[in-house]
Amino acid sequence: MKPILALYGIQDRYEHQYPGYTHDHNLTVMRDGQIENYLHLERLTRRKNDNRLSHFIEEIIDSNLDLSESFELVNVNSFVGSSFISKTGRLRIDSNTPMRISTQAEDATAWFQRNQQDGFAPNTQIISHELAHIFSCLPFYGDFKENSLLVHFDGGASVSNFSAFQFKDNKLSIVEYHWDLSHLSKIFNDNALSFALMKANSNEHCSVPGKLMGYAAMGSTSSDMEKWLSENDLFKDIWQNQDAFYDAAQNWNWNGDLANNDDPFLMNVAAGLQTVFQKGIIKKLKELQQKTKTEYLYYTGGCALNICTNSAIIRSGFFKDVFIPPACNDSGLSLGAAAYVNWARGKKAKKHDAYLNNLQQQSTFTYTAETIKQVAADIIEGKVIGICNGKGEAGPRALGNRSIIARPDSKSIAQKVSMECKEREWFRPIAPVMLERNARKVISLGEIHHLSRFMLLDFRITEEYITPLSGIVHKNGTARIQTLFDKKDNPFLHDLLEYLDVQHGVIALINTSFNKRGNPIVEMSEDALNEARELNLDEIIINGKYQRL
Repeated sequence: MKPILALYGIQDRYEHQYPGYTHDHNLTVMRDGQIENYLHLERLTRRKNDNRLSHFIEEIIDSNLDLSESFELVNVNSFVGSSFISKTGRLRIDSNTPMRISTQAEDATAWFQRNQQDGFAPNTQIISHELAHIFSCLPFYGDFKENSLLVHFDGGASVSNFSAFQFKDNKLSIVEYHWDLSHLSKIFNDNALSFALMKANSNEHCSVPGKLMGYAAMGSTSSDMEKWLSENDLFKDIWQNQDAFYDAAQNWNWNGDLANNDDPFLMNVAAGLQTVFQKGIIKKLKELQQKTKTEYLYYTGGCALNICTNSAIIRSGFFKDVFIPPACNDSGLSLGAAAYVNWARGKKAKKHDAYLNNLQQQSTFTYTAETIKQVAADIIEGKVIGICNGKGEAGPRALGNRSIIARPDSKSIAQKVSMECKEREWFRPIAPVMLERNARKVISLGEIHHLSRFMLLDFRITEEYITPLSGIVHKNGTARIQTLFDKKDNPFLHDLLEYLDVQHGVIALINTSFNKRGNPIVEMSEDALNEARELNLDEIIINGKYQRL
């Protein structure tokens, strides 16, 4: 069976310090449903949201991918275009058809020059951004369940920013696709008020969504606030002139300063923006479920990283179950493209965990009980520890293999980790990781949804656990829990949490991504060691081995 090489690497229109129209380039090699290689480019180049795959693809193939035999090629397009050409032209992909959305990939023309003497034209297809997004679920959940609604929602794909498909009778059909919900997604990536609240410039659109979501949790909204924001078109165009916001805010007897986001009114404004987004997508999903009578939801695209909305979707009860992949944003597009080609061949999708970033990185490692005891003792003492074990996580969330951990019951330790070590904004929350039995206990529910495995939901913490978890409970009383359902989810982290719980009564850990603000999550061991020193961590675990700094 020929391997599938899937790319998301459409060149941007310009080269800037920050990605513009495309971001988070990535590639996947899949054989018979099994992912052999996956690379999120930023992990290799150490440039956040890197969109320069064309610069590096030749070196990556020559040095890291076993493509000595012939292979099939699939390229993900975007509204920017469909063609791809590498640095020296050794790999070239050209579209044969106009850009459109379909339930099928389109045939394309390509050439790969292995060396000066050897080249060939691989069988090549181009897949729409929309289709690649929804198929990014398959590597993590297996084949779609019968009668499912498949939704993509992001800032912009190929010909839409929202698309919906139905999977029924083993067939895929288009339900709708459009830009009608663009005003909602733009709250997080192209709204002048949101950027002003985050003190961000227009080129930092990739960093605003997570910041705004955390900031919104500091405030509270009302129907009057949401109506006011909507009547003013969400203040989306006040880039050069903020007078419209100041004038309108006088109706609230506010005479503050947008440059000062330590302001309760501005926190309430952010909460209003979040709620407008949340209500908009909930309304759309309800309409689609009633129209299609679907039973399950597969939800992807960058908007699926909005954990507050994800939790609201679960609470709505519209669907029997909801599935969101860990790499639901553009970093998962090559995974979806490869999964689509495998599915179109009639092959079953194999289920994978989230730990797929594996370029040149040791994938297996061992650790001892003594290491677990030593790390636990240091955590109890208040030390801050970096972890770089095995393969890195796919997607933007650290899930224990590229994490910074610490004890969860200290606000001062949490502030040290977030504000001093990582240099993040004061309002950004720190997430916890815990065993399933403890997750159920702290949220007082009989069961916890499987999406928490990928840190995709938030939960309200019961009053009795606020103090023991004071470092990871956000101002609104919620926490973005990553749940370990059993040891195979992450053996090292599971054993550490088990030991801390049984021996010390510590029921969770701070778990935040192993990177400084503005940097990608570390991937390689040497990068992790350098970053740990820059972050002033106390120690680091590299492939199960303990090292003081």
